[in-house]
Amino acid sequence: MTRHKVATTDAEIDRAIELAKGLQNEPRVTAVEYRPGPGLDLLVLKLNDGHRLLVPREDLQGLQSATKEQIARVEILGNGTGLHWPALDLDHYVPSLLRHVYGTKRWMAEIGRSGGSAKSAAKRKASRSNGLKGGRPRQKELTAAGS
Repeated sequence: MTRHKVATTDAEIDRAIELAKGLQNEPRVTAVEYRPGPGLDLLVLKLNDGHRLLVPREDLQGLQSATKEQIARVEILGNGTGLHWPALDLDHYVPSLLRHVYGTKRWMAEIGRSGGSAKSAAKRKASRSNGLKGGRPRQKELTAAGS
């Protein structure tokens, strides 16, 4: 087994300490509640400033195929700055969740793409109606019409 030594400079440590000081006034999670339901699974993050953040389970990277029991067993880490699911070996950083960043850049891009590809009867009907009118108006025409 090869061991690697991690060398951290004093400047890196000082920078990390300054960054941590800036997070002292950030909201932190005090409790997490999982509310599974038909068609809507929500994680309710209760924050120390009295606010709550509702996060749909399917939006959080790593929770899509997890069981309800695995999702419900979440630990709060780092004085409310992190969430950890031991059964899934999954962590999420609370300041990122508060900015609606629910996974990696690649994951977030995939969520964005899937939103545009939703198929429904209403979307089909609107698409056909727009097609009969000549398709979606060009941005230039929209701007001129709105002025």
